Amino acid sequence: MNSLVKVLLSSAIPAAALLAAPSAHADTVAYLVNVHVRPGYNFPNAEAAIGYGNTVCDRVAAQMSYAELVDQVKADFHTTDYYQAGYLINQAVNELCPAQIWQLRQSAAGYTGS
Repeated sequence: MNSLVKVLLSSAIPAAALLAAPSAHADTVAYLVNVHVRPGYNFPNAEAAIGYGNTVCDRVAAQMSYAELVDQVKADFHTTDYYQAGYLINQAVNELCPAQIWQLRQSAAGYTGS
């Protein structure tokens, strides 16, 4: 009986730790700081910046390919700079919708740019 209790307790503690693990949360302040520090986006206000970032998150969640996502951001900001588009995509997903990071990584795998 004693050994059964030890076995149950030894498996219950790691399970409780997994259940109590923090979930990914959006960090809008970090996103705003990062997209306002880097020139080229020129959002008129914080709401516009957050709205655009949430649009990026929605596109990733809808499984838009990374190539299409980059092209869309480049078109929206009238630029040919991949790094400007990639930076904004990265900031949006990492800070506003971290639960979508895996989806973005899967979509970007093998992307070589254009």
